[in-house]
Amino acid sequence: MTVEKDSIRKEVWGQLSQVAKPDSRFHFNFAEFIPDFEGSDRALAGLLELDLYKEAKRMLITPDNCLEELRIQTIHDSKQVIVPTYGICRGMVLLERRRVPQGQEKFASSLDGMELFGKNLTLAEIQRLGKIDFLITGASAISLNGVRYGKGHGFFDLEWAMMREIGVVDEGTPVVAFAHDCQVIEEELEPRPFDTVADIIVTPNRIMCVPKTYQKPEGIYWKLLDKQLLEDIPLLSELREMQKDD
Repeated sequence: MTVEKDSIRKEVWGQLSQVAKPDSRFHFNFAEFIPDFEGSDRALAGLLELDLYKEAKRMLITPDNCLEELRIQTIHDSKQVIVPTYGICRGMVLLERRRVPQGQEKFASSLDGMELFGKNLTLAEIQRLGKIDFLITGASAISLNGVRYGKGHGFFDLEWAMMREIGVVDEGTPVVAFAHDCQVIEEELEPRPFDTVADIIVTPNRIMCVPKTYQKPEGIYWKLLDKQLLEDIPLLSELREMQKDD
């Protein structure tokens, strides 16, 4: 499976390099970041027309470059947004209109700005906020049956699993993958137990609803978790303590 995933990523990354917008921090090292891309404005326009977005009050948006304009828009639209920090190493941040001064929306949506204007959240605080209406993430590649390959670190799967463990998402909570058309794999892929399958795929030219075939993970697969992640991601330690208390 690992060899297959690496092969698919490299094939897609070759095409993505032709449409990706550069990031001076990472150049075109797609193993370290998910880039913005040509046509992302059209994909965003399609997303904003969905009732899913219009009716949402609270969502989780990954810190991927391709979702920066969406994070800006959510501030303008006075929605509550939970954004994981890069690699989840510094937890998650709450972005909302009342915390962002007028004119600072773009900076606030960036990796640095969100930690300046946002509020750092514990899992207990996220739990008290209540249900998340949907989650949206970028991708390295996404298949037509919703199986998403990220950069290879598994951060989004962990983010979903933590939200599931604390009860703010469930099987019915939509997961949206936001990608360029060249990142969509036309063949169907088989997910692993901890893979979080997308329900909707949004690209510059298409919005695709994925037929329901696979269940989403019900939580953390602790036995499969890299021990280094427990050291690198404080929220995982917090979650274990919360579960001990239960």
